[in-house]
Amino acid sequence: MYEPWSYQEGVASGAGVSVIGFDVEAVDGKIGEVDEQSDAVGDAYIVVDTGFWIFGKKVIMPASTITEIDPQQRKVFLARTKEEIKNAPEFDQDTYKDPAYREQVGNYYTGYNQLP
Repeated sequence: MYEPWSYQEGVASGAGVSVIGFDVEAVDGKIGEVDEQSDAVGDAYIVVDTGFWIFGKKVIMPASTITEIDPQQRKVFLARTKEEIKNAPEFDQDTYKDPAYREQVGNYYTGYNQLP
């Protein structure tokens, strides 16, 4: 069963290493850097500050979208395209931890649960 808020098998969750400040790479290029992270079991995610790519926007990426964390390069790699990420539910700083929002985001990414 697909669990959007859990890491895929074989993806190291960072082993307690903070990925805040790491660059984030979609399958088709850089989208920003990690602004926040949670490694809570069943509720793991990163919040990405997209900077000038989508000016002033942040996106939440469930752990299931992460394919690799490279501490040496300080990069997090995602199994999503820029377009898929750009079209994700709008991030709201005040509600992004609410269960209803999490369900909306989880359902969105469940539609893309196959790796490109």
